[in-house]
Amino acid sequence: MLIRSLAASALVAASVSCATAHAPPEIDARIAPPAHLAEVEIIDRTTGARQPIHWHQGKRWVAGRPGSRYAVAIRNASGGRVLAVLAVDGINAVTGETAAWDQDGYVFSPSQRWEIRGWRKSQERVAAFEFTALPNSYAARTGRPENVGVIGVALFRERLHVAARPVPAPPAPYPRRSEGARSRDDAPASKPAESESASPSTPPSSAAGRTADRLSSTTAPESRLGTGHGRSEHSWVTYTNFERAQRAPDEVITIHYDSRENLIAMGVIPAPSIATAPVPNPFPGNTGFVPDPPR
Repeated sequence: MLIRSLAASALVAASVSCATAHAPPEIDARIAPPAHLAEVEIIDRTTGARQPIHWHQGKRWVAGRPGSRYAVAIRNASGGRVLAVLAVDGINAVTGETAAWDQDGYVFSPSQRWEIRGWRKSQERVAAFEFTALPNSYAARTGRPENVGVIGVALFRERLHVAARPVPAPPAPYPRRSEGARSRDDAPASKPAESESASPSTPPSSAAGRTADRLSSTTAPESRLGTGHGRSEHSWVTYTNFERAQRAPDEVITIHYDSRENLIAMGVIPAPSIATAPVPNPFPGNTGFVPDPPR
């Protein structure tokens, strides 16, 4: 059901199958401690496994496999609704615009978890996220390759009015582009919460709204991974209203990605130890005379 408000509009995904129960991940508590607004994971859709997080120089990284589809799983860890604006390779995953904080995203009810599996094409379908070579990425194909290799989630708390009744949300999330989405709230803007869920090197929002970190220049551009515009898949969503408590996000979670080989070359993942073959011994202990071989 479409619901409009003067402050904002949003979509809520209502596919119960997309919001199945999920056990808490066994990962370092620094990634999403209880005080943070949400937990963010990258899911390999081929295996269904959560991609391990590798911390390197204050940033979190995941290793992607070329050709594999993935999902960005978000779980609301707060006691109220939150808006999650998802940016992949510096592009808003809902609208396709160069990502900025004041754009549309997904609305999550308290404790709700949902996997965002692709670029939003309509209320019914997405184009799957899939790891691919940089030239084949959606960002490169649309002339915006500068921020390939990073996933960002900007999280906003909801402004609550004393007399207002909360709008019930279906059991999963998503918002839509509209004039109302660019809120003109009276609340003063403030910086995102400084925490380990926000990359310490994330710069303030620029005029173009680009906030994603760039990959290390030590990785050859032609060998880097990006996110492609994959096959069309069903993913049903609907609209809901959401008014942000403030213009700037309360928290920004940033996850960088590249191939495992590149992450090893960059020192993000330790190089695997090479097993050495045993050195032949010319006198391994044989004594006496030469016996006959087995028949």
